[in-house]
Amino acid sequence: MTQTQEKFDTKPAAQTGVVPTFMVAVEQSFSSEQRVIHDDLALKIMPSLYQWLIKLFQKPALRDWLINISEKQAAGIWSAMMCRKRYIDDKVVVAVSDGQVASIVNLGAGFDTRLYRLPALSAVPVWEVDQPGNIKSKGKGVKKALEAIPAHVTLVPINFMEQDVSDVLRTQGYAGDNKTFFIWEAVSQYLTEAAVRRTFEFLSKAPAGSQLTFTYVRKDFIEGKNLYGLEKFYTEVIIKNKQWLFGFDPEEVDNFLSEYGWRFMEHLGYDELAERYMKPTGRELPSMMIERMVYATKM
Repeated sequence: MTQTQEKFDTKPAAQTGVVPTFMVAVEQSFSSEQRVIHDDLALKIMPSLYQWLIKLFQKPALRDWLINISEKQAAGIWSAMMCRKRYIDDKVVVAVSDGQVASIVNLGAGFDTRLYRLPALSAVPVWEVDQPGNIKSKGKGVKKALEAIPAHVTLVPINFMEQDVSDVLRTQGYAGDNKTFFIWEAVSQYLTEAAVRRTFEFLSKAPAGSQLTFTYVRKDFIEGKNLYGLEKFYTEVIIKNKQWLFGFDPEEVDNFLSEYGWRFMEHLGYDELAERYMKPTGRELPSMMIERMVYATKM
């Protein structure tokens, strides 16, 4: 049986969809000056149990304990979550505000709130794509917080391993003929190489001038060749749970993008993101070394 024919369990990836927004919601307990990201919707769209936990962990002592525990599990994870979201927020707001793009597609949206909480994004059509369970749960959360799914947002359920993104989006009204801002945050590591390439085949058809932000995990970490001091985390997500499957070699990203008609505008490590977003808060947290950020444009 070939890799593209194999059936992969997508539940582990789906179960992580709520975690980043949970962390963002807890982040709101810092003062405005100390926050990396401002999100007054994160708490509101979460399932009830998570709301209770978030309110508990927003107490400074428990919040700091949670951050410390998170850092012991994977050094740099808190800063990584906040900084990568802030970076994508900034890029997509500029692209929409300046009229550079006419639509947004968020591939693997999870419980992310940016397309609901950033006023600049309310004037363009948006498609949020994720696994059926996440889409169903998020839809309930958004309706609970906002009373209805905003008219400019379409929620799209998909199995990235087995379904073609282009086909699924077409059935949901996305024609693909306008310049689009694509968000692909914390998804590629959960896919096989075949599924990653299928996604880029879809992206290769985007109109010139479209934009893309995506994160990826280093290939040498996925393959166990360099664990970057994260031995326990590697054992948990790759050996034990088999959650992460694919990684990029940073030296090969440019050529990979070129294969599909894209070129990167920025290719950043999380230490660079932390310098931009975490340092001004006055907080000192380590940076995650195994994940990187790409901002690219369609040629």
